[in-house]
Amino acid sequence: MHFKPQFNGRDRLRTLSLDKSILIMKGALIITVALKQELRCVEMDSAAGGIARTKSDQLEMAPPRPPTLSPTPSAESMPVADANGGPSLSRKSSLGKKLVGSSPATKAGHHLRSTRSGHMKVDCEDGGSGGSLSRASSASLGFSFSFTGFTALPEDIVSDITALTGGDKGIDLEPGRSRKRLMSETTYPIYVKFTEVRYKVILRGITRTNEKDILQGITGSAKPGELLALMGPSGSGKTTLLSLLSGRTADNVVQGSITYNDEPYAKSLKSRIGFVTQDDVLFAHLTVRETLTYAALLRLPRTMTRKQKEERAMNVIYELGLERCQDTIIGGSFVRGVSGGERKRVCIGNEIIMNPSLLFLDEPTSGLDSTTALRTIQVLNDIAESGKTVVTTIHQPSSRLFHRFDKLILLGRGSLLFFGRASKAMAYFASIGCVPLIAMNPAEFLLDLANGNINDVTLPSELEEKVQSRNLGGSTRNAKPSPEDVHEYLVETYETRVADKQKKKLLAPLPISEDMKITLSSTKRDWGASWWQQYSILFWRGLKERRHDYLSWMRITQVLAIAVILGLLWWHSNIATQIGQEDQAGLLFFISVFWGFFPVFTAIFTFPQERAMLNKERAVDMYRLSAYFIARTTSDLPLDLLLPIIFLLIVYFMAGLRLSIEHFFLSMLVVFLSIVAAQGLGLAIGASFMNIKQATTLASVTVMTFMLAGGFFVKRVPAFISWLRFISFNYHSYRLLLKVQYDHVPPHLNVNHLDNGVMEVAAMIAMVFAYRFLAYVSLRRMKLSS
Repeated sequence: MHFKPQFNGRDRLRTLSLDKSILIMKGALIITVALKQELRCVEMDSAAGGIARTKSDQLEMAPPRPPTLSPTPSAESMPVADANGGPSLSRKSSLGKKLVGSSPATKAGHHLRSTRSGHMKVDCEDGGSGGSLSRASSASLGFSFSFTGFTALPEDIVSDITALTGGDKGIDLEPGRSRKRLMSETTYPIYVKFTEVRYKVILRGITRTNEKDILQGITGSAKPGELLALMGPSGSGKTTLLSLLSGRTADNVVQGSITYNDEPYAKSLKSRIGFVTQDDVLFAHLTVRETLTYAALLRLPRTMTRKQKEERAMNVIYELGLERCQDTIIGGSFVRGVSGGERKRVCIGNEIIMNPSLLFLDEPTSGLDSTTALRTIQVLNDIAESGKTVVTTIHQPSSRLFHRFDKLILLGRGSLLFFGRASKAMAYFASIGCVPLIAMNPAEFLLDLANGNINDVTLPSELEEKVQSRNLGGSTRNAKPSPEDVHEYLVETYETRVADKQKKKLLAPLPISEDMKITLSSTKRDWGASWWQQYSILFWRGLKERRHDYLSWMRITQVLAIAVILGLLWWHSNIATQIGQEDQAGLLFFISVFWGFFPVFTAIFTFPQERAMLNKERAVDMYRLSAYFIARTTSDLPLDLLLPIIFLLIVYFMAGLRLSIEHFFLSMLVVFLSIVAAQGLGLAIGASFMNIKQATTLASVTVMTFMLAGGFFVKRVPAFISWLRFISFNYHSYRLLLKVQYDHVPPHLNVNHLDNGVMEVAAMIAMVFAYRFLAYVSLRRMKLSS
């Protein structure tokens, strides 16, 4: 006679959001193991009872395990009969559930799938047959939920726990997606040490000069495989210290020692250092794949082929979880593109694509939500575990972010308050009497101390005695210490208790060979591509980036509207009369002025707008400045010459100018020459000032002067200022346009000494090269800012 177990329907457990930090706790481990053990103890007795299983009962068969008695049984027992009529125990346990995968196709299985967020879906199924009785319970497993100990775990279960708690290194940043390991190739190890680093800035006033200390005796180190966080309030010197360590700031006001594998900074380190700035410096109209591909082509060594470099770029895309947005443009302030977290990962990918030994990041989580910030820091953890040294500044991380740091440097007003393992920071401050009175984020607690804020913090007895002794005899009683008192106490305590020990540790020899030190100290600069390859890559990159601006509807509409208006005003002008010739001369002068004025104010913005990108790429020796300059100036030409063609096609025939193919193309060449010369002037002004307002002001004055000296408004220019016309492209282009339209220029137009136009052409060509040479010299003299 068969008995069916009495169940109260389908029970469902709520979705358990298991964070990795909670899973490491003993209780969560017990629950996880219980779930695993429970699945293995499910025994289907269909062979003995001959009862078919329903679809919901199709669990994997596991060999029966002898029950282990628990000292604290937590399940309710109920006597039932087995298939042979013998009594048995069926326990209605809260853990008698089936783990369900996220895929509908594998719903019958009980495979556990972990995601980045640690979600685990637990489903409860009925026992569909009388013979299939679940023996999974907390009592039969021998585990107690009182967290009072447990038996040794089998190896297979331990491996599953590892997959849940620490095995997410290979999981994609998006839940449920697998990805490759970051940079599986070997990395050149670099140990960074810095001792008593001091930095000051000189503030020059009108009457006197002051010095301000930014960093005051900072000591620390970072080694391969570690993630060092520089934390502190705003103005504490985090970014300054990061710039010093990365070699981007090297002034005479720097004191102390900064070594890389016990060697000072050398230019060869540029190719081994990656620096991610706080502001995302990227081209807005390039896609993610184009951005990383161009970086790979320029930065990776010449020994790699173009195909290998492109494959490296794709590998980085998949490693950083960017494959879904690889064909999306980066975007900017006025252009919609990828999200903030994806932009930050693209910036990181730009640096790790050349497998750096050192990676510096300036506040990589700024502007990101907590989840995206956590994923970004997880990327940094993966990078560090691949053998790289990672140093990052961070303002106020969440508690989960804080526990992912290996080492921590806490700065306050430029002084060192703590350096050591991040996990020991709270214990250190507790040892000196600073303990939070309420539960709070460790990072928030440390930043409060760095700011001198001791609200909700126990007051150290030494500090309290110092304040009371100072206020003794005064009217103030039980006064709290000021932020200056707290800062002074923390600095003195660290120097007396910890600083000397840390300095002694830094004196220990590094586990590296002398050959590695010699390689690191080499001054030879290695370019990732030849000069011609750099020019070609930068040319096509510039063409793709700026085609959206040059071919925008606003610019096209502007040129077309002006062309149509000119055509209507000079509709079929008659050159048979003197008035008609003077009218045509006015049209030709306007064409020379318009296509001198327009390119100047377009080219002015070229270098000031790209200054941040130029500083960033030159700081890592991405390309030669000459290759960039020539590629930048030549990539604009195809785009700059398209609109003038459309303009002349409209104006030339509407105004009834000299109808001849020869004369039309000669007029076109004169306009092209004027555009190129005017561009050179705009580039020179923009590169000289690198400030858009100042450059625009100077350009306005210059262009107006050139226009007035062009020979149309003033026929007789005074001798002491007549030399201006020889450097005016308006003057030369106007004379050339008249020469093209009239074989013999009429005398009443007051154009003197116009022969065959060779001198005017030579002057324009000389201006093309002279203005550009001035722009190149200005860029060469520009200092790289940190």
